[in-house]
Amino acid sequence: MIVRHRIKPQTYFDSVTLMLIGTELKKMAGVGNAVVGMGTDYNIDSLKRLDMYSTEFDAVTPADLVLAVQATDATVADAALTAAEDLLKRRKAKSGPGASYTPTSQEGGAKQLPDANMVVISVPGQFAARETEIALEAGRHVMLFSDNVSIDDELRLKEMAVRRNLLVMGPDCGTAIINQVPLAFANVVKPGPIGLVAASGTGLQEVTALITRLGSGITQAIGVGGRDLSEKIGGRMTLLAAQALADDPQTKVIVLISKPPAPKVVEALFAKLKAVGKPVVVYFIGADPQTITKAGFQAAANLEDAALQACRLAGGKALRPLLADDEIKARAAAVTLPGRHLRALYSGGTLCDEAQRLLQGTLPEIWSNTPVAGCKNLDDPFQSKGNCIVDLGDDTFTRGRAHPMIDPAYRQERLVKEAADPEVGMIAFDVVLGFGSHPDMAGEMAAAVRQARQQSGRSPVFAATILGTEGDPQNLAKQQTTLADAGVVTFPSNVSLVKFIQHVFARKG
Repeated sequence: MIVRHRIKPQTYFDSVTLMLIGTELKKMAGVGNAVVGMGTDYNIDSLKRLDMYSTEFDAVTPADLVLAVQATDATVADAALTAAEDLLKRRKAKSGPGASYTPTSQEGGAKQLPDANMVVISVPGQFAARETEIALEAGRHVMLFSDNVSIDDELRLKEMAVRRNLLVMGPDCGTAIINQVPLAFANVVKPGPIGLVAASGTGLQEVTALITRLGSGITQAIGVGGRDLSEKIGGRMTLLAAQALADDPQTKVIVLISKPPAPKVVEALFAKLKAVGKPVVVYFIGADPQTITKAGFQAAANLEDAALQACRLAGGKALRPLLADDEIKARAAAVTLPGRHLRALYSGGTLCDEAQRLLQGTLPEIWSNTPVAGCKNLDDPFQSKGNCIVDLGDDTFTRGRAHPMIDPAYRQERLVKEAADPEVGMIAFDVVLGFGSHPDMAGEMAAAVRQARQQSGRSPVFAATILGTEGDPQNLAKQQTTLADAGVVTFPSNVSLVKFIQHVFARKG
């Protein structure tokens, strides 16, 4: 294999466009690998890991575009690079003169949509606070997708929002469903009687998707950001969102999902929830459920249980999980581990967190780049050890590149690497469907599974949870079939995947 590259100084394209072009290049006959990205530290490190590095990259800056191809010969490589340039030119032409007008400011957007009462903000963190202020001053709710917003700015913005009775969902809010409109990463859900408040992200996606698959539906799903229930922020948006759901006649059941709040915040939050007059399901991840039940609320044991309890309260009858324990045990009994370690490669941070907590009683030790209490911190997040559960959506992996729910390239690379380790017996991962996610994540991961088997000559057990609904644009049934055809054991929830892992490793021991 040979490597060819081209550098385009001061040439910018967004990460999603570059990811899609890179994917197209990898499909070309004779192309072994391709990196199409801005010259960020992360992308340069990726080139080094893939043995595609050139000393010419030493002078590259994040404002420069890098095209690199690994191929069977120079002719194939040059053809792939030319194809990449052609695709980039077509993309630029679509956004050039004659393209439909795209506003470059909130004021311009408001002129196009004068009745809009919500703004989605996704700009670098240092600019996000000012944009949020502009929206709040104009009387609009905010979904603040941006991260790297200081906690002092968050407090100031949320105090401002509360005075105006407006929501600030975030910062770092990746999921919300407002009046059946999915925002950022979200799934197609049914309308129904259940309203949710959560930090947002895959925890919120998992519960809303499961509620839909269990036959019920959603009024609102409000993400508030991971720090909202900290002592400094004081749960300001959680309290406001809970009151909004309490006042909503369509909402019959409220679900609250969060990491354990600061002790001072719990008192105010529970006082507010007691006055709601509606059933409330609470899942404080990793917290003592007795604290919740003593306060008079329904305590959920995990994300799937939160969905089950909410549906029961909304419909008046008990429901069973989407996959029975007996079926999970049968699937576990049918596999044999060729190694003693688990490697779990998550794109969803909440799912990664949940897996760590539930598996601590099964695995002797767990390493992670985002360890929960009782797990060990991974010194080098790019190098697994022992039983390892990694959040590939963490900031370490997303600097300068798209989130793994959008761009699977590094997770594919990591999966192939893990499969070659003779100590690895199982590789688990999540496939998150819905708006914002890759159009065929199952296809991409299935390709990586096949490549891993071919290159390593090994066949660890591959298992995956699919987060999604039948209405999602990726087609849930097709995604399940794609993974099954690649020999991946699939599960309808993260908890059912974790139970499978528990049974397999308990039997091994």
